[in-house]
Amino acid sequence: MSGKTVLVTGGSRGVGRGIAERFLAAGADVVICGRKVPEKPPEACGRTAHFIAADVREIDQVDALVTGTTDRTGRLDVLVNNAGGAPAVDAATVSPRFHESIIRLNLVAPLHCAQRANAVMQTQDAGGVIINISSVSGIRPSPGTAAYGAAKAGLLSLTQTLAVEWAPKVRIVAVTAGMVRTEQSELHYGDEAGIAAVGATVPLGRIAEPSDVGDACLFLASPLARYVSGTRLLVHGGGEKPTFLDAAKNTKS
Repeated sequence: MSGKTVLVTGGSRGVGRGIAERFLAAGADVVICGRKVPEKPPEACGRTAHFIAADVREIDQVDALVTGTTDRTGRLDVLVNNAGGAPAVDAATVSPRFHESIIRLNLVAPLHCAQRANAVMQTQDAGGVIINISSVSGIRPSPGTAAYGAAKAGLLSLTQTLAVEWAPKVRIVAVTAGMVRTEQSELHYGDEAGIAAVGATVPLGRIAEPSDVGDACLFLASPLARYVSGTRLLVHGGGEKPTFLDAAKNTKS
């Protein structure tokens, strides 16, 4: 990725940080964004990510982010739409404003970022790649995070559509991530024992590390994936075991 400019939204921590570090290690010039300046930006192989303060929910800040990125090197080769997330809530009682904010962050913001990045990439001889970070919540029931799951499902549909509209200059792909270990894993899975227990339910025996998602993004952004567009790559360790199997075992005498 030497000579390439990569923008990772929400790249200061969690999955985004893992993605930024993998691109840095591959030689790319990496720009990350967020609402707060990170205490320690992502680093790898003597390279450090450049931070631009931006709330991707605000279109004027998205414009400034893309302009600030291209001002550094004169180009934008890869956009990774990573910023997103949602706390667990009860869909029956949470406010409509909450639902709207989650969809705005996880679906509308990636669309705006992609639109602005595409405008730059279409002018480049080599075009560009846009990677949308989706979730298994978008392809299965998502109790406790209904709006988030719906937004991530919408992001997969968006990936397919934009891949048709913006071809052949720009490839659009999605990474559908499963459970990932981050700084906030304890909020979802509990302590180390809980994380290990949850990991044991995954066929590969563990939940993902941010670098696992980063490696998938690195592949999709590379020439090795030059004919891959409008599709998703599942990064979930083999998925989730069907619950009926355990239920059936418990009924046997």
